[in-house]
Amino acid sequence: MIRTIAIDDEPLALQLVTGYIKQTPFLELSGVFDNPLGAMEYLADKRADLIFLDIQMPDLIGTEFVKMLGDNSPKVIFTTAFEKYALEGFRLDAIDYLLKPFGYDEFLVAAKKARRIIELEKKHLATLETNDTFLFLKSEYKIRRINFNDILYIEALKEYVKVYLKNDPKPILSITSMKTLESKLPADKFMRVHRSFIVNLERIEIIERFRIVFGKVYIPVSDQYKEKFQKYLDENFL
Repeated sequence: MIRTIAIDDEPLALQLVTGYIKQTPFLELSGVFDNPLGAMEYLADKRADLIFLDIQMPDLIGTEFVKMLGDNSPKVIFTTAFEKYALEGFRLDAIDYLLKPFGYDEFLVAAKKARRIIELEKKHLATLETNDTFLFLKSEYKIRRINFNDILYIEALKEYVKVYLKNDPKPILSITSMKTLESKLPADKFMRVHRSFIVNLERIEIIERFRIVFGKVYIPVSDQYKEKFQKYLDENFL
């Protein structure tokens, strides 16, 4: 399912596009907003794959809204009554541009185009390449090289993982499974200690009551992994 939000300051237009989204089997309506500022707050901590976005709005026009989202912007299909914005919309890498009034047939063509692009990108969102010292990870529409030595720990969050690095307060967010990522990491350096955590063994400095301490973060070692982790400690204990 493609997580979709709709933004339009006109109630009837918003009702129409949300109705079309609900009618489309591969779209999931996850947010409805009559102004872009409310949508911006939503996107600050929630995910969307696709936005149906009006352009001419009183608080903030749609094109400026997309610019403010920057690299974190979901895919966008503009919906507007003003043809003059089409060129700028496509410069912002919009998937399509629906000129009001539009019917469901036009909407569906644009939605299917979005599905093709989003599904293609998702196939490449996990690890693209790995060797003995680093891996490439797709994050926020960019490909990031991550050195294994820089990783402190990795946390699973539903369909996402967060990779925490030394000297970087902001984790790298990527759509991949913990299992897939674990298979790409060198087993002599990384260990899964919890259903939701993988740690870099070479970065462990403090262990307190079977919790691994990284600054203010305490990572528990669950019962499932305690025996394996204890074996590692015994082998390296003086």
